[in-house]
Amino acid sequence: MAMPRPGRSANVLSSVPFQLLLYMTAIYFIFYFLSTLGMIIYKSHVLSYPNEMLACDVGLLFLMAALEVLRLFFGVKGNLKETEGYVIANLLLTGTTIPLSVYFLTWQSYVLRADIIINAVMLVAYGMGGVLAFITVARFTRSEFHRH
Repeated sequence: MAMPRPGRSANVLSSVPFQLLLYMTAIYFIFYFLSTLGMIIYKSHVLSYPNEMLACDVGLLFLMAALEVLRLFFGVKGNLKETEGYVIANLLLTGTTIPLSVYFLTWQSYVLRADIIINAVMLVAYGMGGVLAFITVARFTRSEFHRH
């Protein structure tokens, strides 16, 4: 059990399911990134992939990777430190990475069946993470409200 600090309760408010999902999403995103990059390389060699679209797809994939690192950092830090601000930042970044995943699911030049599968799994993980992050923020806020 956590030791009470001045101004803090002894109750642990961190969400174990949210933390586990963040770790599993981090591992899955490594697979997602490498798979998507590999499929983009494959499509550029086998199919007639327009150069400007190739640059756009690779750029968006790296943007998604940067946002994912920030999203995971804010989620883990906010959950472990029990601060609403970081978890809310995680929610906002989840909201920005969802359209990027939808782009790779539907709007890129060529969409393979593997693209559909890995993006569907990623969107489910984002949805579950959003719900758990919202519940975690509600728990932190409720605890803060009851303390005062």
